[in-house]
Amino acid sequence: MDLQLAGRRAFISGSTQGIGYAIARTLLREGAEVVINGRDDAKLQASVRGLAVEVPGGRVTGIPADFGDAAQVQHLLGVLGTVDILVNNVGLFEVAPFAQIPDDDWARYFEINLMSGVRLSRHLLPGMLAGGWGRILFIGSESGVNVPADMTHYGVTKAGMLALSNGLAKLTRGTAVTVNTILGGPTYSDGVAGAVSDIAAAQQLPTDSLKAAIIGGNTTSLLERFIEPDEIANLAAYLASPVSSATNGAALRADGGVLTGTL
Repeated sequence: MDLQLAGRRAFISGSTQGIGYAIARTLLREGAEVVINGRDDAKLQASVRGLAVEVPGGRVTGIPADFGDAAQVQHLLGVLGTVDILVNNVGLFEVAPFAQIPDDDWARYFEINLMSGVRLSRHLLPGMLAGGWGRILFIGSESGVNVPADMTHYGVTKAGMLALSNGLAKLTRGTAVTVNTILGGPTYSDGVAGAVSDIAAAQQLPTDSLKAAIIGGNTTSLLERFIEPDEIANLAAYLASPVSSATNGAALRADGGVLTGTL
């Protein structure tokens, strides 16, 4: 299927690795111009070079910014320019007991996981509406629906993301702009892979054995394996394209069947 993305310009927050990087690569292969983002400029430029090698002829650039720093975000918004496709992907996650999560951590999670999408959408949505076309996509999580007891701060911010996406979609009524969320399931991103490796090393276990045990403990998974970042990216590319024109205000599951509800 031709996703009709040639000539479109996309910005993806938090995209030097993992799901964001996979989305960037997929959009480049579909002919879009892509701007990626990360906190560390050296890593960002390495990712730009990597994408240029993986997708010869693809138009890819990068803008560094830490979404936990308001001044850096303002600078990014000032140089970003016109964007047709916004992918709100940047986010933090960790396992932590609720009683041991201090206010500063809660504030940081809201700042990065939720306010990044608020600020980017507030800046870019008016231009999309004025230009007559646009896509805003939030990379959410099944944890925003079924909030984990040991990741409450993460789950609450992902629930907030769902609410934000739903509210923004109502502002696009009667236009060719859409706002949607992907509810991703357990995905073997670079961040997850690093965490699994660290835990395996600490417990003196083979990484593959721990990986299998983690996903095996998820009794509702129908996929019975970790999702690959490219599997999330494929859905993101569809939602970013003109062919998804009838999908708006939706939360689409790419969760491997982890969520047990029918909707």
